[in-house]
Amino acid sequence: VGVGYRLSSHEKICTERMAQLIKSIDELKKDVKEMRADMNKWKGAGSIIILLGSILGSVFYFFIK
Repeated sequence: VGVGYRLSSHEKICTERMAQLIKSIDELKKDVKEMRADMNKWKGAGSIIILLGSILGSVFYFFIK
């Protein structure tokens, strides 16, 4: 009775730990997806800022020279 009880208790603990690990991994995957989406937004915004800066610099250079 003692060995069987300890085994079932151990299996129950392991099952709970595995469930918690799977939940944590799913949350991490969701966070990574959100971070990728944010990075892609900032890449687009950065490109637009560089483009506008280039245009303004060209216009400024044209009027100075």
